[in-house]
Amino acid sequence: MNFLITGGAGFIGSTMIKYLLNHTDHKILNVDKLTYASNVNLLEHFNQHSRYQFFRTDICNRRDLDGLLEQFKPNIVMNFAAESHVDRSIHSPADFIKTNIMGTFTLLESSFNYWKKLNSKQQQSFCFHHISTDEVYGDIVDTNIKCTEQSPYRPSSPYSASKASSDHLVKAWYRTYGLPIIITNCTNNYGPHQHLEKLIPLTICNALNHKPILLYGNGKQIRDWLYVEDHVRALYLVATKGNRGETYNISSDYTCENIEVIYSICNILATIRPFDYTNLIQFTSDRPGHDFRYSLDRSKIEFELGWKPKETFQSGLEKTIEWYYKNLPILSL
Repeated sequence: MNFLITGGAGFIGSTMIKYLLNHTDHKILNVDKLTYASNVNLLEHFNQHSRYQFFRTDICNRRDLDGLLEQFKPNIVMNFAAESHVDRSIHSPADFIKTNIMGTFTLLESSFNYWKKLNSKQQQSFCFHHISTDEVYGDIVDTNIKCTEQSPYRPSSPYSASKASSDHLVKAWYRTYGLPIIITNCTNNYGPHQHLEKLIPLTICNALNHKPILLYGNGKQIRDWLYVEDHVRALYLVATKGNRGETYNISSDYTCENIEVIYSICNILATIRPFDYTNLIQFTSDRPGHDFRYSLDRSKIEFELGWKPKETFQSGLEKTIEWYYKNLPILSL
């Protein structure tokens, strides 16, 4: 099959491409505008593969998208392209509105225009797969509750609101126009190659450089942590085996407080390069509108498609720390 991946230079998108190149025979077209969060080193590696192509453009560029769809003729469009850092969305929301809402709208329009020209067999095998987040469900204060695919949306930040809006657009193109779609909502990803603005890589790099490790508020915010390679396995399974028109929650089913994550990192690092990294921890003012807890119920994907994560949080974190430790000299700190 032909996979058109938008945002394939980002953390999760590039891991998806790596999975497709290593574990399948599919052809890949990576469409990315190359922002600050892009992983150029991985793109150079991908360029060595005959089944891989790259085109630099913004998903808001309808003319480019139309041409790429006609030429590449994808069976599956996977939309990873998004602005995703909550802090940035609070200070610069316009970029999130443009990419996450208008970009998704433009990609939907272009994909629908392409899809309606296909024959009936090709239409049935096509899928527009939209990758979203657990943050659209908002703050889940009751620790006995997990969000299912039927839970109401209650986004808090400009980031989560823009992703919620894009989810609704994708659902509307299925209900109104019949475009075959799938939405996946995932929990916090982590792993090698993640941008340093995110909690886990930032903590690792600051600790190794003996810089302050900052925690918002009291550090008691609860998140579910999903190793990125487990995530892309789930995405591939959903894209190829999932039911069109459905939403699937993807979760490790492991939740812990942010402060626990920090202490775990400090303890693992201490076995590699002995030092009491916990002395670097400092508390700072909480983020505006900071959600206390996210939690997803993964029963649907587990029951329908048989997916479970392979990595525990401990094993995934050890792999992540090992990668950053070995690659720290080439990272921009």
